[in-house]
Amino acid sequence: MKSEEEISRRRGEVSGAVTYEWLTQAEAARFHKDPDNFKPLRASSLVGQQQQRLSDEREGLFSVIDEFNLWRSKPELAEAVAAIKALTAVIQRSEATTMMGLEIDLKKASEALKAWDETSISLSAGCDLFMRYVTRTSALEYEDIVAGKARLIERGEKFGEISLKASPRTNARQTIALLGKDFVQDGSTILTHGCSRVVLALLKLAASNGKHFHVICTEGRPKNSGVEMANQLLSAKIPVSLIIDSAIAYTMEKVDMVLVGADGVVESGGIINMIGTYQAALVAHSMSKPVYVAAESYKFARMYPLDQRDLPLAPCYVHFPGALPESVIAEVSTRDYTPPKYLTLLFTDLGVLTPSAVSDELIQLYL
Repeated sequence: MKSEEEISRRRGEVSGAVTYEWLTQAEAARFHKDPDNFKPLRASSLVGQQQQRLSDEREGLFSVIDEFNLWRSKPELAEAVAAIKALTAVIQRSEATTMMGLEIDLKKASEALKAWDETSISLSAGCDLFMRYVTRTSALEYEDIVAGKARLIERGEKFGEISLKASPRTNARQTIALLGKDFVQDGSTILTHGCSRVVLALLKLAASNGKHFHVICTEGRPKNSGVEMANQLLSAKIPVSLIIDSAIAYTMEKVDMVLVGADGVVESGGIINMIGTYQAALVAHSMSKPVYVAAESYKFARMYPLDQRDLPLAPCYVHFPGALPESVIAEVSTRDYTPPKYLTLLFTDLGVLTPSAVSDELIQLYL
């Protein structure tokens, strides 16, 4: 039992407004070895996180959320891979004395990561794939905890490498670029929506192979991600035009193909991506233009949305010029669902797939 003085001290530490940062850290505290030593309001900068992580290591503390954020800060790593790396660290640092206890630690860490950001589809998909892949092993039946942990760590690191490297010489994005570059025709005009690293890699590879093409980027409100994409393409000396999002239909008649990335690929073969992708695919489909999707297999998610309302909420601040009356309700969703019938092909590190083949691949991933 804690003394009244100790309880009062603990209450004092967390008094004041309950912020998103505090809630995030409180969730992370579930995975400290000694929750009583948890101190709220850590430094939120990357340097602060790194310093806190080193301090935690010295004190014997561990936070799966901090580990995930550390890996996610690396620009070459996708969220799903960062989750895989963080969960592998959970195995390495777990003090469970039985394999059953270790499995419980892993499940708790996975659930904490998914709860920490319920809007991230790739994070959730990465956690689910990791849990299915790593725990699908006889290691969980080992009586020897040391041997069992070593086996699980080996499988976890291997899965992380598979996610990063689709072949010994290429990573997942490079594999997709190699598969998709042949679909870019010399002299073609390509419409993109949003800023996707895998789409960028594909277009750069096509250009480096001597193909000449023009890219039309939508502005990508509310985050203006299309502007970022345009700048990236310009730095690669690829000709670019920038249009407002509402000009998609106006522009489509001079487009030869639409190429987009995806936040998640769902069981139906449809995709969840930044808002506006659905309307671009609708317009392209109505004008018989192919719509291609470039997405890594670790974004394949066990979801089956039927319409836009089935998506997890992912609100974002949207700037509207001038003051809006209080009675006006602003739509602040940042992504939408594009059904498979509006998609032509998906370029993945598993191969070039039709939307109908995605279900089969998901079954193989989760078997």
